[in-house]
Formats: sequence, C-alpha cells, structure tokens
Amino acid sequence: MIIRPRRLRKTAPIRDMAAETRLSPSMLVYPIFVREGSNIIEDIPAMPGQKRYSPDTLPYILEETAAAGVKSVLLFGIPENKDECGTQAYHEHGVIQEALRIGKKNFPEITFMGDVCMCEYTSHGHCGLLKGNTVDNDPTLELLAKTAVAQAAAGADVVAPSDMMDGRVGAIRKALDAAGMEDKIIFSYAVKYASAFYGPFREAAGSAPSFGDRKSYQMDPRNKREAIREALLDIEEGADMIMVKPGLPYLDVLHAVKEVSPVPVGAYCVSGEYSMIKAAAANGWLNEQLTVSEAAICLARGGADIIVTYFSLELAKWMKEGKL
Repeated sequence: MIIRPRRLRKTAPIRDMAAETRLSPSMLVYPIFVREGSNIIEDIPAMPGQKRYSPDTLPYILEETAAAGVKSVLLFGIPENKDECGTQAYHEHGVIQEALRIGKKNFPEITFMGDVCMCEYTSHGHCGLLKGNTVDNDPTLELLAKTAVAQAAAGADVVAPSDMMDGRVGAIRKALDAAGMEDKIIFSYAVKYASAFYGPFREAAGSAPSFGDRKSYQMDPRNKREAIREALLDIEEGADMIMVKPGLPYLDVLHAVKEVSPVPVGAYCVSGEYSMIKAAAANGWLNEQLTVSEAAICLARGGADIIVTYFSLELAKWMKEGKL
C-alpha cells in the first residue's frame, strides 16, 4: 500500500487546515529608529524602506503601525551628542524618553519597548563603560539599570536589554522594583551572537564600535550549549521574555532555547537578514512577499512566540489579506 501524505496538500483550504505553524499580527514587533531633533523623516540607505524619525514625527509611523494591526514596537535611539559614559541613554530628556512620552500619549494601545544598551550613546560605540580597551562589566550594570528605569518612567511597557553584560537582568529587575515599577516587563536579548548580520543596523543607528569588536561580550557563533546557559541565567535573574538574535541563521539555537524556556521566546530577524532579502528582491532574484513570509514561518516553526522584524507591517498586511 502507498502512504499518501499528499492528500493533505491537495488544496489551499486543506493545507491551511492541516498547517502546524500559524502566524498572527500579535506576534510581531516592529523596530523603529528615533533620532534626536525635530521634523526628521529620513531614509536609511542600507535598509531600503526603513527610516529614521524624530520624536515629533514618530506618530506618523506609529499611526501606520497601528493601522496595519501591529501592536508592539521596539525603539532605538540616536542622540545628537555622545560621550564616554553614554549619558543620553538615561537622561530624563534623552531621545528615547521623549519618544516614549509622545508615543504613549498618542497611541496608548501600542506596547512600547525600549532597547536598553549603551552602544548608540557612547562616543566609542561599545556597549558599556570602558576600562582600557575592554568593557567594564559591573560598573556598566548601574548605567543599564538607570537607562531601564528612565525608559520605564517615560512610558515603556517593556525594557529590552541588548548589551550582553553578565548580571544585567538582575540589576535591572532590582532597580525597576525599587522604583515602584514591579509591573514593567523585561524582554532580554538573552542569546545575542557577535554576528556579521548586524552591519546595516550599525549604519542606521550610528553604533559601530570605534575600535575592536564586540566578541568579548556577545556570543561566539560556534556555541549552542552556551545559549541555553545564557537563557536560563536571564530567566533566573527575572527576565519575563527572552530573545535569540539573529534569527534565521540560528534556528537550531532558537529551537534548543525554546525547548528549555518556561517563558516566551522571541527571535529577531535582524538588519542583515532584512537587507539581503530587499537586495535580492530588487534585483528580481527572489519574490519578496513569498520569501519574507517563509522566513517568518520558519522562525515561528523554530520556536519563536514573538518575532521582531522590519517586515512587521508587510507581514500584518498580508495576514489581513489572507495571503499568509
């Protein structure tokens, strides 16, 4: 007798009924770059279709986001002035804090996430305070905690530490609780690799290190067991949700982390993944819609409960139209 799995592939309605992986707009988080200043809406050459906004123009893209059905955004700040300590990251009137106030006032229904890191704010482009040519872990924790508290006070529903310092989740949880903000969520970049796929982001955010690299604090791409250790440590310290970054090149890691995590797991489809698809589609080498849809399905199938992607608005639109 021939076993015939093809029966369940016969028509689109049957394939939809039998699908093991399903996507929803509620899974999507849209990353947005916010630059200090006013009246700014500017293209990002390395990321076609993405823009930088100033706090006063942020409502334009938030309105588009809400209309698409995407309910969560992740904000990255680009300050006018940088210094060795990244003081604009935790200043009461820093660019992200101002953006959060405007965003939350005008779109209270959106879940606002703030990226908590120092690299966009330091003059040297590294993710913390320097001691010689290395990032000094423990003194950096205080600044990360101050940044998280400043963002939460300005309206962030979720703080997302992406720095990869040891002990940062515990320090942030302690600071938030001490400030009376026990209800604020920590979505940690628990598993963040030292990846070449971040190139376009560093142009977009002006966050490339001025010397060296980030291999002494971001993870080695050769390691998988270490990812599980990092994830469990962040959960133990108080992370409410955790993230694997990048996305598609690390599906094996995403799956392994999901298998052991008692909290929701996100995956970040990073700037390099985005720009590669955009470049191939622009040259007619790939069908953009089909490729983006497949990539999102792969992340969800690999274990992602949450997908952070620059394609969020398109994905939500295609879901609404029944194309995904």
